[in-house]
Amino acid sequence: MNRKVLRALISVTDKNGVVDFARGLTDRGVQIIASGGTARAIRDAGIEVTGISDLTGFPECMDGRVKTLHPKVHGGILADRTKKDHLEQAAELGIGLIDLVAVNLYRFREAASNPSLSELDIVEQIDIGGPTLIRSAAKNHDSVSIVTDPSDYTDILEEMDANEGCVTDQTRRKLSSKAFHHTASYDSAISAWFDGIEAPGEMPDQRISVYRKSRSLRYGENPHQKAALYIEESPVGSFHLFEQHQGKELSFNNIQDMWAAYLLARDLGNNACAILKHMNPCGAAVCDTVWESFIRARKTDPVSAFGSVISVNGIVDEELAVASKEGFVEVILARGFTDGALEALKKKKNLRLITLPEQEWEREISGRVSREAGPMLLVQDRDTGFPEIESLDIVTSRKPSPEEEKAMRLSWKVVKHMKSNGIVICDSLGTVGVGAGQMSRVDSCRIAVEKARIENMTIEGATAGSDAFFPFPDGVETLVEAGVRCIIQPGGSIRDDEVIAAAEKLGITMAITGRRHFRH
Repeated sequence: MNRKVLRALISVTDKNGVVDFARGLTDRGVQIIASGGTARAIRDAGIEVTGISDLTGFPECMDGRVKTLHPKVHGGILADRTKKDHLEQAAELGIGLIDLVAVNLYRFREAASNPSLSELDIVEQIDIGGPTLIRSAAKNHDSVSIVTDPSDYTDILEEMDANEGCVTDQTRRKLSSKAFHHTASYDSAISAWFDGIEAPGEMPDQRISVYRKSRSLRYGENPHQKAALYIEESPVGSFHLFEQHQGKELSFNNIQDMWAAYLLARDLGNNACAILKHMNPCGAAVCDTVWESFIRARKTDPVSAFGSVISVNGIVDEELAVASKEGFVEVILARGFTDGALEALKKKKNLRLITLPEQEWEREISGRVSREAGPMLLVQDRDTGFPEIESLDIVTSRKPSPEEEKAMRLSWKVVKHMKSNGIVICDSLGTVGVGAGQMSRVDSCRIAVEKARIENMTIEGATAGSDAFFPFPDGVETLVEAGVRCIIQPGGSIRDDEVIAAAEKLGITMAITGRRHFRH
């Protein structure tokens, strides 16, 4: 049944809107109880309020650690209005009923991320009374309204006006669910902080992640699948703050491809362009200008680039915008767009134009990635950086020229972003041919060669990168027969000696990195 609000307890850290809320409750005949700083803020606004100490007859103590933990508070919240004995006990003990509780918690996340605070300072920001009040009120939602989000204040007052001072059952249940999410999120931040202290860099015994729904998506990978976009409660980095300048609503697949394309363009550096389809590169280049990089990247495989996501590590100007209008593109993601570029592209109303905060292009990316497998969650460190190419181990007598070494580094960076088994053929400016996601590495080699030939790309003298070792010499032989003169691979096969011997016999350069970039 609907419950009339006669008495409310307010204890908030975030005081935005709290005075207006308290005034609104008072104007509707509600008695206000409040603690500490909240009581002062309400009283200073000329609103009558009963302090917690006046209610309990017991002073706040231990530097404020103990304020609301008292039977006159929690008895008033937890009393079940449907049970006669609860109401009789409350009357006998002088416990007044509390019909609404408005609480939000100490700013633990902010404290934990503040390098100037000591461990003891951060511990002081672990709220005890607040979560206890929330859980008490949320448990007894049949009788009590729990408000943890200041954005709900106005709606609560409006509902009371529409229902003779009552909050409806449906709203109390909704507020209760929201409250338990609130405390779960808070506890997850605390447990993560302790994990970081006890075993920094190690995999914790338990993994608790909290995400907040950002938007519903039209559908998932396929139209029959519902989908939504969620953002971490405390996101690392600012990719989620992307700005869409025009175009249709982003899809589930668009967002996956945007992230993958962004990561590759970042790895390749300034002026780079990466073109991805289904999270696989179909072209990438690093030239003197972003326009040249785009033209070169698209040249690799213009057929696969149909319906692609383009990421540009630079500013899209009018010249690039005009060039990108050839063929169908889903998304262009960049550091920015000139006014001329936006004007040139505005007629392509469905084309999504996306920019990221500048700092997102420069920040160090680390952390962990996860993937669900049925009831299991696989978690691993993110594959970042290329320290292995700072000093390449050339295992054949033929040494690379400076241009060939540049091409090897480029192919190695691109192949990291391909689905395994991955082979990418490059020259010093960009991709020549790509072969990704095959069950057999030699098939990936054949596809990379065939793709290059279809587009009349020059394979002779090019370099090939392999994300994992060659299990047999056949892949090397296929690439060399097509004209490849340098190969970079991680090594690690039981047949490494046989593969290296084949490279030596064929008169090519082979570099072993000792580190693979497999993407399953």
